[in-house]
Amino acid sequence: MRRFAILFILLQFSIFNCQLSIVAQPVMEIIRQHPAYSSCNYDIYPDSVPNNLTPAPAGKKPFYISHYGRHGSRYISNRTGYDMPYKMMLQAESVDELTPIGKKVLQEMKAIMGDSEDRWGELTYIGAQQHRQIARRMIERFPEVFEGAANVSARSTIVPRCMISMSYALMELARINPQLHITMESTKRMQHYMNFQDPVLRKGYMTPEARKAYDAYVAPRTGNSRLMEMIFKNPDIVKEIVDETFFNYYLMKMGLFILNTHMKTETFLLSLFQTEELYRMWQIDNALWYIQHGACKLNGGRQPYTQRHLLRQLIADADSCIRLDRPGAQLRFGHETVILPLVCLIGINGYDLSTGNLDELERRGWWCSSVFPMGANVQFIFYRSRPKDKDVLVKVLLNEQEAKLPIPTHSAPYYHWADVRRYCLNKLEQYKE
Repeated sequence: MRRFAILFILLQFSIFNCQLSIVAQPVMEIIRQHPAYSSCNYDIYPDSVPNNLTPAPAGKKPFYISHYGRHGSRYISNRTGYDMPYKMMLQAESVDELTPIGKKVLQEMKAIMGDSEDRWGELTYIGAQQHRQIARRMIERFPEVFEGAANVSARSTIVPRCMISMSYALMELARINPQLHITMESTKRMQHYMNFQDPVLRKGYMTPEARKAYDAYVAPRTGNSRLMEMIFKNPDIVKEIVDETFFNYYLMKMGLFILNTHMKTETFLLSLFQTEELYRMWQIDNALWYIQHGACKLNGGRQPYTQRHLLRQLIADADSCIRLDRPGAQLRFGHETVILPLVCLIGINGYDLSTGNLDELERRGWWCSSVFPMGANVQFIFYRSRPKDKDVLVKVLLNEQEAKLPIPTHSAPYYHWADVRRYCLNKLEQYKE
């Protein structure tokens, strides 16, 4: 009997592992086909998106759009991320420890550093095009909102790449419909909700419990001896000047980040890495993003509330605009550290997942890369039959694709605004300062 019990347990464990492997496979396959997905918030917004929107319920038409979008593709914010692997390579070169491949890598790194100098954090041409395309699809999909001299109010954070992203989006809307009445602003007065980084919550996200779990999760996924042997003549010797874990991680990031610039076809850095290596880095980053911004039980699950001010503002703005005959669109341009916790706070597509087990994230679909690539956006599309219609519906698009909310509805992906509003306000009431 004891032998049978052991065999049964082993069989169940084998089946469980097989199920995990099958469920986890999609991320690996996505990365195999689209390596940039592994870079999480450095991923590149797609040039096109499927136009498979569900028709609105009979008689309902879009009349108002509320939007929050991330800036488009940019250069890396500062040189720190590039400096770490670059300085390690320079030290290895100084003691003649680079292989022919290593020498080629160093030359590419020098070219990347030169191209990025004094451009840190700036919007790239790719980023500008992303916002033109997103704006064009918005007006093409919901022409009723942008008819005639419709009002378009735009706001951005005070960061230049966000202001320029806003400008490119508005230029595209004006090109398509010159009659639009467009206003835009960027001021510190709006920072309390446009880019609020709660100092208390931010400071406390990595609790001792979270640190212990994260370190245990990361440990088997770090390092890359294969890369070291490819680049350095004597990997064991250069270990004194090259940290394998940091070197692998930041060189990989450099190869991925450059895809956001005009140099994307001029570097072979990404070819140095195998899909499995990119996948492990994605797992590491995905877990950290969850601890920082998700409803992680390891730190109390409160991190999404960093965006409580923005959610209240979205509700207040919607309540105000719904009273108007022709409210038009309100567009906001900011950052990924706003979009991710906002999506988690509202519970869009199940991103309100609350767990203390980091191994569950991938299996349960908490994939940060799907939320906040460069140019990421959340669009709330409001519908009604006429200006006096009290039964206002709302549909949420995450990166221009229809999303689900944790709210009952008989007409998904359309939800009654009264239900969404009530749900969000109740969620906000659960947080105590």
